[in-house]
Amino acid sequence: MQIGNMNFEIGRRPYIMGILNVTPDSFSDGGNYTDIDRALKRTKQMIDEGADIIDVGGESTRPGHVKISEQEEIERTCFIIEAIKENFSIPVSLDTYKSRVAQAGILAGADMINDIWGLKWDEDMAGTVARFGVACCLMHNRHEASYGDFLRDVVSDLQESVDMALAAGISADKLVLDPGVGFAKDTKQNLVIINNLKLVVDMGYPVLLGTSRKSVIGNTLDLPVDERVEGTIATSVAGLLSGCAFFRVHDVLQNYRALKMADAIMKSM
Repeated sequence: MQIGNMNFEIGRRPYIMGILNVTPDSFSDGGNYTDIDRALKRTKQMIDEGADIIDVGGESTRPGHVKISEQEEIERTCFIIEAIKENFSIPVSLDTYKSRVAQAGILAGADMINDIWGLKWDEDMAGTVARFGVACCLMHNRHEASYGDFLRDVVSDLQESVDMALAAGISADKLVLDPGVGFAKDTKQNLVIINNLKLVVDMGYPVLLGTSRKSVIGNTLDLPVDERVEGTIATSVAGLLSGCAFFRVHDVLQNYRALKMADAIMKSM
């Protein structure tokens, strides 16, 4: 699939999405990259370590986060996106579920919209993405972690997002799916979806796995946020074994090396 100026050959190798939170309150790295110099330095570091996409986020979506206005989100993200595009050739994703922010980000240079609500929060989001022809990641989410048949419901919810995207005119080859680890799921449910990622892969679209430093790792290993690298790597490798194509992570180098090694083993004769 094409994202910005890069052609991602799904299945050829795993691809890394490096996280660049330009927020003061993200659960792991809030406040670290809110100015251009630090954001560009971090972007270069992630590129050097193996990142294929940079995902810029302007509003924390951690549990208990404080929502901000569209204008504040635009002001946090767009000048960073412009600076990245001026200095690097790497594709840029914008992590937002608001159509007005998405439009501003795309005009600033974003090549992809990463929507944690799978187009379901803002009724104008699908049309905005379709109008500009950018790629879109549709994440699974719900307002409450209430399910009948958990795995069946996750797949059904994601299919609803896909149907909304296609109905709005978003090309099928622009879509990526995300099972939504850490969103509307308790620890057991997060482990179950990670163990059943093939159900999402079998929907026929590239799958992005975003587990980096999340509470499922902290709860399972009883570790704080800054000690969850190994747990993240384990989930990344599990995702690769299940057929995931993209891996959204904070710790680019460690995940890049582990995924490259696992990929080489999988493809050995």
